[in-house]
Amino acid sequence: MDSDGTRDVRGTHANPVPRPAVPREGAAVPPMPATPPGAPPRPDGSAYLAWLRAPRPEAAPGVWRFGYRPRPQQEPELIPARQLLSGAVIAFLVGWLVWSLLWNGYLGGWWVLPLELFTPDSWRQGNDRVGNAVLWYSYYTLIAVAIMLVVGRLGRWGEVWRRYGPPAWRPAAPAAEPPPAPEQDPAEWPQLRRAGAHEAAERLAAEAKAGLMRDVDHARISRAWQGVRSGTHSLASFTGAVLKDGSAACLHPSGERDLPARHARHDLLTGQVRLGTTADDPRNPYHYRGAGLALGPELLGTSLLAVGPAGSGKTGAVIRPLAESLCLHALAGRAAVVVVGAAGALGPAESYDVVVRIGHPESVYDLDLYGGTTDPDEAAAILAEALVGDLADPHPGGDSRRSTTVLAQLLGPFRAVHDRFPSVPELRQLLDGTPGPLAALRKALTDTGQEALLRELDARERQMAHPGDVGAVLADRVALLDRPAFAAFFDTSGQSRPFSLKALDHPVRVRVDLPQRGHADASRILARLVLAQFTASVTVREDRSLFACLLLDDASGVVTPEAVRGIQRLRSANAGAVLTLRTLDDAPRPLRGPLLGATGCRMALSGLTPWDGQDFAEVWGKEWTETRDVTDRQIIAETPAGKAVHMLRRVITGQAPTARAVTVRQVERERWSASELAHGVPPGHAVLSLTTVQGEHAPPLLVDLRG
Repeated sequence: MDSDGTRDVRGTHANPVPRPAVPREGAAVPPMPATPPGAPPRPDGSAYLAWLRAPRPEAAPGVWRFGYRPRPQQEPELIPARQLLSGAVIAFLVGWLVWSLLWNGYLGGWWVLPLELFTPDSWRQGNDRVGNAVLWYSYYTLIAVAIMLVVGRLGRWGEVWRRYGPPAWRPAAPAAEPPPAPEQDPAEWPQLRRAGAHEAAERLAAEAKAGLMRDVDHARISRAWQGVRSGTHSLASFTGAVLKDGSAACLHPSGERDLPARHARHDLLTGQVRLGTTADDPRNPYHYRGAGLALGPELLGTSLLAVGPAGSGKTGAVIRPLAESLCLHALAGRAAVVVVGAAGALGPAESYDVVVRIGHPESVYDLDLYGGTTDPDEAAAILAEALVGDLADPHPGGDSRRSTTVLAQLLGPFRAVHDRFPSVPELRQLLDGTPGPLAALRKALTDTGQEALLRELDARERQMAHPGDVGAVLADRVALLDRPAFAAFFDTSGQSRPFSLKALDHPVRVRVDLPQRGHADASRILARLVLAQFTASVTVREDRSLFACLLLDDASGVVTPEAVRGIQRLRSANAGAVLTLRTLDDAPRPLRGPLLGATGCRMALSGLTPWDGQDFAEVWGKEWTETRDVTDRQIIAETPAGKAVHMLRRVITGQAPTARAVTVRQVERERWSASELAHGVPPGHAVLSLTTVQGEHAPPLLVDLRG
């Protein structure tokens, strides 16, 4: 107990509650914290502003333009180190010898004649010893510096300094970019200010500096501003949306402003995604070596074909980054993307708006078997390509016209009676010629008096009796889709949520998971179906300002004559396709050349077979190169002086003195031979040629996909 009657509790609690300290009079009170305790720090806009203001110079096709520094077109000549250093030392010795001869008077006194001619005698012969010394030694220094400049130029001392001096010891620091003028600063939105939308520009600039804007927001709002410039949207509605929501204005219908995660490097200002680094290899043009390799819509608009064995990186190094990039473009309102492949290999489901998981009972969306069309002839053409497109004549002029006619003879009457197309079981019964469904269809047509459609049905029944009828083949292919695993899919009654590729008029992100295990043939049919619907839908869009792209992982069995023709039409429709194959043997031999010709971007990954390499070597063609045939004949010295000179040359160059005869010829050689493609591409690398939609070409480049 204390003297005042209170109990002393010091030391009785492990963590006693401290009493608040009373500040002394005159002590400085700490400032109030900007954020409550435990809250994350406010975002900083410096990283976003640095990204936005980074230089992006014009570059050759495929070069990663973010922070790119252009290189010369031709490789500068590099002198061997031994020759460079020995030449520098010999030049120094020569300069030292000349100066010694001048200083000791062995060459006479002519070299002081300029001093005697251009200076008064009183300066040189006066009594001022200090002045005379300054005059004469200044002249000596001038002569010595002149000798050093001459021999330094001859001995390439500057090159020695740059290669082995302090400039080579530390990495070259990037030159600091001066801050842009307000009228040229992209963060100030000068295009909005010039159009009179000053309030909207101020709001966006303030949110950028506060760290509330990201690259997808900038791309999305820039896309909306293009709509204002083209007359699609009004300036008042755009300004109102920006003033109301700031950087969250003009949101994607999903409400998302970014992807859940990014695994590749993207630059939405140029629309590029970085796939790797161009190798520092003599076979690559000098201005490409060491530069980042990136793809964008201007290259994907000519379509891409990637060929390589399993494990070479087609999915992880090509399809995944491209799918991620196009999903970002879709969030910015620039693109619509459809990704087709095996489940779980094309990114998380949260990155897409529509995920069609065919054969999975928990799939929310279904796939429209007829592509959302109401025209029986169009639906028959698409379905025939999917079912028997691979059975058509592989010649480029081959098609599936007979199959299209057979399907149209059944789809037209069925839709006229039921106001919908048949489901998979109903279509199978009609193609098999089951009497009950055909009789019911005939009775309904007779009751409604549709004579033209009755003639179509009569023709179909007559053809069923002929041997070799295409209907039996179609029925067998439809049977692959009429399986219990697909019982809940391809519904035409309106009870499910079918997705149609007619929705590519909007910036939608779609992933279609194919049932690979146990249903390989059905997967190939569905892949052909999606490709046929894609090419049919994008070519008839009214608004082609939205880039549409189909990414098809493993296009085995998809390459048909009609598919090749469809890919050729995509370029003019602001659309493209990306196909991957394990080998070109997965495509019919007559279609390999047309397929490589229809795609503007071609990629051969490591592990390619020589016969696949031969097809790439033929499509990449040949180029004129300069060859040098050198013939060396050793010179034998017979005198002691000659032997001494030869010994000196051997010390300097490291080679015996020879008489060299050089023959220069122009020869035509393959850019990449089949043997080089099969055995000269390291693991994790690929050889890639590029073509833009404007027609610019990039030669085949060796690219490190891991860089």
